[in-house]
Amino acid sequence: MMRVLFAAPDAMWPAWAPALRAACPEMDLRRDGPPESFDAIIYAPGGLDDFAPYVNARLVQSLWAGVERIVGNATLTQPLARMVDPGLRHGMAEYCTGWTMRAHLRMDDYAQDGIWRNAQTPPLAADRRVTVLGMGELGGAVAGMLSAIGFDVAGWSASGRGAEFAGAGGLPRALARAEVLICLLPDTPDTRNLLNADRLAMLPRGAWIINPGRGTLINDAALIAALDTGHVGHAVLDVFRTEPLPAAHPFWAHPCVTVTPHIAAETRPQTSAPVVAENLRRIMAGQGPLYLVDRGRGY
Repeated sequence: MMRVLFAAPDAMWPAWAPALRAACPEMDLRRDGPPESFDAIIYAPGGLDDFAPYVNARLVQSLWAGVERIVGNATLTQPLARMVDPGLRHGMAEYCTGWTMRAHLRMDDYAQDGIWRNAQTPPLAADRRVTVLGMGELGGAVAGMLSAIGFDVAGWSASGRGAEFAGAGGLPRALARAEVLICLLPDTPDTRNLLNADRLAMLPRGAWIINPGRGTLINDAALIAALDTGHVGHAVLDVFRTEPLPAAHPFWAHPCVTVTPHIAAETRPQTSAPVVAENLRRIMAGQGPLYLVDRGRGY
C-alpha cells in the first residue's frame, strides 16, 4: 500500500479525503507522519513549505492548475505534476463562453429604461472574432466550446502548439483580430505584463478582454487607461495581483470593468481525485506522471 501525505490547508481535508480514498483505495492517506515514510505528496499552497525531508517521495501532485507558488521552491527536488481537472476545464469553458456571449450580443446596450433600441442587430457568431491567449488544456477547452457555437476562434501560444499564432512574432496579429480577447496564460516571467500599453493598443477599438487566467498578465494602469479612452470596450476580470481585490482598487468603480471573485473555474474533488489516483498508480508502477511540470518553463 502506498503511503501518501495530504499537504494542503485543513479546510480542504473534509471534502478531499473521501474523494481521494474512493478514487484510490489502495492509498494510505495521512496528514502527518515521518517524512521518509511517504511515497508521494498531495499538495496545495499553504500545506507545506519544506520538501527536503521527504526523500522517498516520488511525486508531488498539485491540486491546483497553477504552480507558480511552488515551482520556484528550492527544496522541491521531487517530480511535480500540475492538476488537469476535467471539471475545472469544463467550468472554465462555460465561464468564458458566457461572458463572450454577453460581449457578442451587446447585452449591456439594452438599459431597462423604456427606450426602444432596435437600430442594431448583433452579427452571428461566425462574424465575431475571438482570440484565446494560451492554448493548453484550459485554452483548448474554451476554444473548442466557442468554435462549436460558431465563433471565429484563433489561438496564440508561445510555442505555437495547438495555435494559429505563435511566439512574439505572432502576437500582434493575434491581438489585431481579437474583438474578444480571452487570457488563459500561466504566470511566468515571460507572461507578466504581457498586455502592456503597446499591446493593448494592438486590439481593435472597443474590444472586450476576459481574463480568468492570471492577474499578472495585464498591466493594471495600462488597462484602465485603455478603458478610459474607449480603446478597450470592457474588461471582465476574475484574477488579480492581490486577492481579495482591495476595496479601494479602481477596478471596482470603473464602469467598463466587471469584477468576479476568482470563481471562473474550481478544482472539484469528485472530478480531480481520479486524476490524482492515476498519477499515484503510475509512479508506483515506475511510470512517469501525467502533466509533469517543466521547471524551466514554470508550468
